[in-house]
Amino acid sequence: MGRGRQKAKQTKVARELKYTSHHMDIDALRRELSADTSHDEGAAAPHDQESEPAR
Repeated sequence: MGRGRQKAKQTKVARELKYTSHHMDIDALRRELSADTSHDEGAAAPHDQESEPAR
């Protein structure tokens, strides 16, 4: 694809993103983010089992 056609396509996509209204469900996003943080906290504990001295 030539540079002129590529730039025109990028301009079209950028214009669509700028001027179209997108519905965002803030509550669903908040639930998803809070679920991710609670999952990450539990993953930090398993390193305690590796503290046995090596022979």
